[in-house]
Amino acid sequence: MPLKDLALACTVVIIWGVNFSVIKIGLEELPPILFSALRFLIVAIPAVLFIPFPKTSTWNLLGVGVFLGVFKFGLLFFAMKADASAGISSLILQAQVFFTILLSAIFFKEAIGRYQLLGIFIAMAGFSLFLFSSEGSVTSFGLVLLLLAAFFWALSNLIMKRTQGVNLLHFMVWVCLVPPIPLFTLSYFLETQDPLTLIISANAKTWLSLAFVSYISTLIAFAIWGRLLRAHSAATVTPFALLIPVVGIITSSVILDEKLETIEVIGFALIMAGLICNTLYGKLLELVKASRQAVQTPPKI
Repeated sequence: MPLKDLALACTVVIIWGVNFSVIKIGLEELPPILFSALRFLIVAIPAVLFIPFPKTSTWNLLGVGVFLGVFKFGLLFFAMKADASAGISSLILQAQVFFTILLSAIFFKEAIGRYQLLGIFIAMAGFSLFLFSSEGSVTSFGLVLLLLAAFFWALSNLIMKRTQGVNLLHFMVWVCLVPPIPLFTLSYFLETQDPLTLIISANAKTWLSLAFVSYISTLIAFAIWGRLLRAHSAATVTPFALLIPVVGIITSSVILDEKLETIEVIGFALIMAGLICNTLYGKLLELVKASRQAVQTPPKI
């Protein structure tokens, strides 16, 4: 990967890692479902007036819009309001990697390698440790919400696996048109019947948070990520996502002064080990085997 693309990949990792702390700041003033609805509305309007409809089924668009926009982000923001820290949310949400692998095996008959199973078991041990955290960064209820959010993200991944050759930026802009109405409706009945007052009275910090989450984290970061995936193989690009929880936890400790208990540090290490094993172990084995064969093969004279 050229140095320029390496810098772009690291930029996306930083944006998505910082994004969790920015969300936490925005949730200080706005309720989570309303915040999520505004986030998608800001992305979709007026972008859909200038970006063509993606070349895919409307059902694919609706599916990702509901699973990713309504359920995944709704549950994530709800958990982050009071039941989970920004750093731990960025980590536990990566359970979507394992859910995606398991669901792909069920629906697409994709084989699961031994190293992937090992990674899943290691990460599951890490997730379980957060249940024993006394006064740490996530409650048991928050853990369940985040794992459900990761599951719905995995469902949206399965739908996106079927949308080959679709412009990802165009797709995401139109996806963002789906969640606002159901999210505003849920917010009206569950959070506040006077959303306009909350929106108008929101301070500059909240609006900056919404702007970052909407334009930088969604439009710009997804556009860069899509460009990298077109230019390089998925195996080259996707491992960078492993750095997102690292950035998320470091950022939350600096910006929000969030701290981890010892048992949470162990859980963090196990989950990261599981993710690395799941994503990189097979590639590392291939490289080792290739190196051994190169050494053992005598040179041609």
